[in-house]
Amino acid sequence: MKKENIHIDLDENIIEFVNEKENKDVDIKSKIYDIVYTILNLHDMDLQDVFVTIDSASKEDIKKINKEYRNIDKSTDVLSFPIYSRDEIKNIIEKKSKAFPEFELGDIVLCLDIVYEQSEKYETGIIREVLYMITHGMCHLLGYDHINEDDKIKMRAMEEKVLSIIGVSR
Repeated sequence: MKKENIHIDLDENIIEFVNEKENKDVDIKSKIYDIVYTILNLHDMDLQDVFVTIDSASKEDIKKINKEYRNIDKSTDVLSFPIYSRDEIKNIIEKKSKAFPEFELGDIVLCLDIVYEQSEKYETGIIREVLYMITHGMCHLLGYDHINEDDKIKMRAMEEKVLSIIGVSR
């Protein structure tokens, strides 16, 4: 897959937020594309065009979304809304399917205020925390989960592998 085949509808508020919080010479948009490209390549997803939406929401809005879609009445750092189930993604990967000229993976929604709080709590910095949350969201879009311990270990390993490849590991 070529990077130009990846189309990300990225909320510019994310870029502005990162630049406001950390004046570092990091092309955050480029790093986000690198995350999507890397994780798709690690899964041998050689698709013609891939679309992902990455948006931001306030604490209040993400709480409403979380309540509506997950029946959890609290704010959270990131939510993912995959188009395909884990089994459908697995099938697409196994068949190396080119049957999808335009392949929409789904949506990722970040609560930047919570992500910022976590960056301070874990002392990671906002850039790494935002990139981690997007990687986490992408893993969910590809069928990863962290409900049971075995799945959690696999997901964390994939997250760290992607972040290491793009140069933002711990």
